[in-house]
Amino acid sequence: LPILFPQQSGLYEYKIFGGLADCPPELCVDVYMDLDFRKQWDCYVKELYEKTFDGEKVIYWEVKFPFPLSNRDYVYVRECRELDVDGRKVWVVLAQSVSVPQCPEKPGIVRVSSYRQTLVIESDGKAGSKVYMYYFDNPGGMIPSWLVNWAAKSGVPAFLKDIQKACHTYPKST
Repeated sequence: LPILFPQQSGLYEYKIFGGLADCPPELCVDVYMDLDFRKQWDCYVKELYEKTFDGEKVIYWEVKFPFPLSNRDYVYVRECRELDVDGRKVWVVLAQSVSVPQCPEKPGIVRVSSYRQTLVIESDGKAGSKVYMYYFDNPGGMIPSWLVNWAAKSGVPAFLKDIQKACHTYPKST
C-alpha cells in the first residue's frame, strides 16, 4: 500500500479485537476517558493530565519503561464521539500526537512524536462490550526485541484485561 505507507518504518502497528463480557460500553468509555482514574489502574502511568492550550485540550502522558530504558512521553489530542450506526450505539475515540510549544521535551525522557490510536466500543448484544483498537507509535531510540515481543504478546492484550478490572472498580456511576 504505497499510498498509505510510503516508507517502511520497521515499526509495529497493533490491532486488538476483543470482548469485555461484563462491562457495558458506556462504562468502558467512561473508564477509558477518565484520566484521573487511569492513574489509579494503569501501572505504567508516571504522569498524566489534560490542559488547554490555545483553545485546544491537549493530553500529556509519561509512560514508565523498564530499566535501563528511558521513559517515553506523549503529547496528543483525543476526541470521543457517540455514533448511531444502523440503530446501534458505537463509541469512537480518536487520538493523535501533536506538537505544542507549551509542552517542551523533558531531559531524560524520549518524546513519542508519532502516535495514533483508534478505539471503537459497542454493545455485544448482552451485558458487555465488543472492542476494537488500532494503535501505532514510534517509541524512538533503540527498543530491544524482547520488549517489542513482550508488547505484542503480553502488554497490548493485557490492556483489555486491565480495562475490564478498572471497569469493575470504577467509582463513578454511568
